[in-house]
Amino acid sequence: MNLDKHGCITAAWVYTGWHSCPERDRMFGSEWDLVFNAKPHFEGHNQPRLPLLGRYDDSLRETAAMQVSWAMSYGIDLFVYGIFWSRGKRVLEKALDQGFLGLEPRMPFAVMWANRMPRGVQPVIDSRQPVIDPSRLVYTDPDDFLDLIKFACSQYFARPSYFRIMGSPLFAIFDSTFFIRQMGEELCRQAIRRAREFVKEQGFTDIHLMAVNPAPDWLPVYRRVGFDSVTHYVFLPHWKGEYLQDYRELTMERAGQWSCFAEKTGLAYFPSVATGWDSTPRGVMHSKFRPRRYPWWPVVTGEHPERFCDALKKGLRYSRKHNRPAITFIASLNEWSEGHYLEPDVRHGFGWLEAVKEAVNAEIHLR
Repeated sequence: MNLDKHGCITAAWVYTGWHSCPERDRMFGSEWDLVFNAKPHFEGHNQPRLPLLGRYDDSLRETAAMQVSWAMSYGIDLFVYGIFWSRGKRVLEKALDQGFLGLEPRMPFAVMWANRMPRGVQPVIDSRQPVIDPSRLVYTDPDDFLDLIKFACSQYFARPSYFRIMGSPLFAIFDSTFFIRQMGEELCRQAIRRAREFVKEQGFTDIHLMAVNPAPDWLPVYRRVGFDSVTHYVFLPHWKGEYLQDYRELTMERAGQWSCFAEKTGLAYFPSVATGWDSTPRGVMHSKFRPRRYPWWPVVTGEHPERFCDALKKGLRYSRKHNRPAITFIASLNEWSEGHYLEPDVRHGFGWLEAVKEAVNAEIHLR
């Protein structure tokens, strides 16, 4: 499905972790427990952050129907679902395959390969362990990547509601730097070339390959290996900066950096605007000790729908000026345990969705 409403497209990343998963459930249970058991770690800390609807199951069509209704009512044009794949093994797939696609929705969607398996145990206890446990790293090669694209082509790309850019299905890769680094440039080029050849054989124009979370030192490499564009999932805090970081200051700084990614990669950069960041529900608090790493550190403060609206307006204007199609990503629809979401919450009600609507309407009137 091609989409360019009013000259701009708002896309929300969708996390699929809110339903039963045997591999995860036997280790630590529901991720909702993290959200509802979260405690404030300092005076004024906005925890717990609770959905207005309470706990829900995102594998149910009723849940997906509500999410789609909200999106279409408040100016979100596209859902981009994370899909977990490791050499054919899939987890947390039911939100997309049973919930959303069970609706036969009119709303466009695309997928992002979350090439990093979910955490086995949460909340995280031992701060001495690696930030990314080696067991979570998803290694691939040209044959495996082709298998993934074949699967995505049959399961997703062929659907009328799948989002395409100039006839090419959009396919994003979450840890794009690891994707390149673990194969090396030559094998990466080969993997992407074979994927393109296959997709064209299926009758598509091509595949639009989007690199997510590009590492600064690797920016010149993305175009060489065959990516078409770059973006971020959450581009907000300084991961090794101060413990508490101000939302308004961060969004102003990040907006000033978007053009650098386009210049240094030679590719289109699609901005991503986040509603906030606070992953502390995913870590066990060690008295007053705060490990200087995820998920305990950092915390973004001062987030508010009005400030998010201002940040989103900047994203929409940047993308309309520089990109075709003019996509702006939002992190995210529902990352409750990381503190970035659009769904209605106890604190602001529908304020985050209202902010999207206001920003989109303002952009329409500027045209």
